[in-house]
Amino acid sequence: MSTDGVVAGYPATMYNCGVNVILLEPSFPDNQKQFARALSEVGATVIGIGERPKDWLDGDVAGWLTHYEQVDSVVNDASVERAVRWVQDRLWVDRLEATIEAHTMTAARVREYCGIPGTSVHTAYLCRDKPAMKQALRDAGVPCARSTGASSAEQVRSFVAEVGYPVIIKPPDGAGASGTHRVDSDGDMEAVLQSIAFHHGATVAVEEFMEGHEGFYDTISVNGHVVHEFVSHYYPNVLEAMRTRWISPQFIATNRLDSEPSYDAVKEMGRRVIQALGIGTSATHMEWFSGPKGLVFSEIGCRPPGVRAWDLYGAGNDLDMYREWAQILVHGGTDRRPSRRFAAGIVALRPEGDGTITGYSGLDEIQARYGDLIIDAHLPSPGTPTQGVDAGYMANAWVRARHSDFDHLRYVLDEIGRTVTVHSQ
Repeated sequence: MSTDGVVAGYPATMYNCGVNVILLEPSFPDNQKQFARALSEVGATVIGIGERPKDWLDGDVAGWLTHYEQVDSVVNDASVERAVRWVQDRLWVDRLEATIEAHTMTAARVREYCGIPGTSVHTAYLCRDKPAMKQALRDAGVPCARSTGASSAEQVRSFVAEVGYPVIIKPPDGAGASGTHRVDSDGDMEAVLQSIAFHHGATVAVEEFMEGHEGFYDTISVNGHVVHEFVSHYYPNVLEAMRTRWISPQFIATNRLDSEPSYDAVKEMGRRVIQALGIGTSATHMEWFSGPKGLVFSEIGCRPPGVRAWDLYGAGNDLDMYREWAQILVHGGTDRRPSRRFAAGIVALRPEGDGTITGYSGLDEIQARYGDLIIDAHLPSPGTPTQGVDAGYMANAWVRARHSDFDHLRYVLDEIGRTVTVHSQ
């Protein structure tokens, strides 16, 4: 483990410059650097712990960090604990933060080992283990789909016999649609069961399939009280979007959250979830369904949303969301409020097939029609290998846009998806 600072000749005892924050994996994936930037800008001393060698950090990240420790794995509790204790021998540590779903349990356990405030192990566990999460929320009166955890094929079959088809089978601690299967028949179920290594200790979450529209509710809270909140809508729902190549899926952050009473139920449910799970000062990402059975909770992560949703919230609300998060962690609050000027969204553009990208058509037309609404775009160059349909909204090409009218923005994103073709071979 490295013990030298980012800056050559850095002294063995680090200077305490106020609030000291350890950030897990400050440079990967790429937008992780924004968390380091924001913490530095609000006056924190930022110490990074990550898997990359120090020499691989780009100049910006190295400049924002006071110190960096390399570990073999940021999900290895013992390695992270050693690095944290090394830092604690040199200065007081106020916060240990993880912004990636897979890192949150290690961060929580190391906080507990090292006496650092923040999200507890119990809360992190409830936010990671879907069956335990749903049971805790049902006990608190939050409406959830019927669900169970299963460690054998027979337990899955028993749950399906009770609930009926369709059901969802997924990893108990998975994020998004990764590893998720919709099961509509005995044949579907048996095929999925054969792919699960129960004999090696694998477990799954099995849930009643919920009909209806899917969206997400994102917050930053202080001591359990929501300070910032945003609602986004998926078109279509995630499971369909991640399974169907011809669809150009999108999600849109609404700017009507404060003006439409229909969102009050989402906000009220979100606050109940935060209280029930014991979430204190943290970002959250919560998914929900609204359909024949009313508003139903789906799942929550005790961390910022993925797919760079905060970039959209910033573009729509005249905020730097990374800086808002840092301001809240370091100074305990913020006096900034979202403007709700724009709805902002992303449309994913899938290649025609697997292989390599060969070019694009329709871009000039879209630029001519909607160039003033486009925030930014990612258009991988010809020769770039394609990624699978299930790899997510930002896996291949995408366009992000904003408009003051939510319905018009949805129309624009639909038009972009219909007009632009990503050619591949």
